[in-house]
Amino acid sequence: MTLAPYAVLPQTSRGRLHAEPEAPDRSPFQRDRDRVVHASAFRKLQYKTQVFVTREGDFYRTRLTHSLEVAQVARSIARRLSLDEDLTEALALAHDLGHPPFGHAGETGLNEALQDFGGFDHNAQSLRVVTLLEHKYAGFDGLNLTWEMLEGLAKHNGPLPKPPAYIAAFNRQYNLDLERQPSAEAQVAAFADDIAYNTHDLDDGLRAGLFTLDDLVDLPVIGDALRTARALTGDDKRIRNEMSRRVIHLMIQDVITESQSRLKALAPADVEAIRGCQTPVIGFSPAMAAASRAVKAFLFDRMYRHWRVNRMSRKAQMVTRSLGTLLLERPDLLPDEWRDQAGSGNTAQAAEIVRDYVAGMTDRFAMEEYARLTDPAVPS
Repeated sequence: MTLAPYAVLPQTSRGRLHAEPEAPDRSPFQRDRDRVVHASAFRKLQYKTQVFVTREGDFYRTRLTHSLEVAQVARSIARRLSLDEDLTEALALAHDLGHPPFGHAGETGLNEALQDFGGFDHNAQSLRVVTLLEHKYAGFDGLNLTWEMLEGLAKHNGPLPKPPAYIAAFNRQYNLDLERQPSAEAQVAAFADDIAYNTHDLDDGLRAGLFTLDDLVDLPVIGDALRTARALTGDDKRIRNEMSRRVIHLMIQDVITESQSRLKALAPADVEAIRGCQTPVIGFSPAMAAASRAVKAFLFDRMYRHWRVNRMSRKAQMVTRSLGTLLLERPDLLPDEWRDQAGSGNTAQAAEIVRDYVAGMTDRFAMEEYARLTDPAVPS
């Protein structure tokens, strides 16, 4: 496929922090994607919460299935906009590598525990994972991803005039142009994240019985898709799936149409012109943006703050906060390979090690470690 002039072109990549010979049969961004898929942190996403803790049911989304859905949506959009699909997919697959156990509740708890030492930010942790914490190569720490991958991960939510500490420190070593817009590929990956969230959280909320199909009839876009699905079948399961499929299609088409319009008006000559724009080139139309906000508001009220989810979120937050607080005060309780790096308690060095240790846990391991550290009846 011929790429648009404003796409990130593999042959003009800014390369890697540690020089490596290029592969004869794969582009730099295909190698990035493959390195992400083979990373330990990527495998752990299978056992990290999206909304529902993994033990609550086998069919709810996890961080891994969410990342796969984001990648599918992102590739579909990138192809229609003539962007580099491999870079877009790699960014989508990697965007949640820094998430701790228990999703956003776990992040809140760990952030509270480490507040005196910069707190916790999962985007910064994603960059930390791929530049430092993965130990798969003899010559360097991290995955040695391309500059374009690191830029997109750091700026997943847009320009960073005030970056978290680790991103700021890494940027001094390897300038990621933080104050400008990310590439169109990175913007697509971020929007695909929103589309996947909106649709699969509705689906999981319906599966969990937190609300019903009838509760969705007045939501913009969702209600129309639901009425169309109900006209085709009377089976609620098929209605739910048909509705979700149609909503994803409508959102993808809207992003493509709106982004094509923005790109046509701007006529960017290259990716540097994209980075120099004052506003993103990828986005929803005003009507779809309003619909997306309405869906998020519904999910916030009816799902993310549902009493059942609140109960589990409180327990999850307590686990990560307790682990962070206890291990920060007593790093001598860490396993040997971590304890040797942590030094004494309540220091910036100890906080860095505790942050990496807890953030790297799966839900199950976090619960087991919490029990080992707090319950005298559980062997250490």
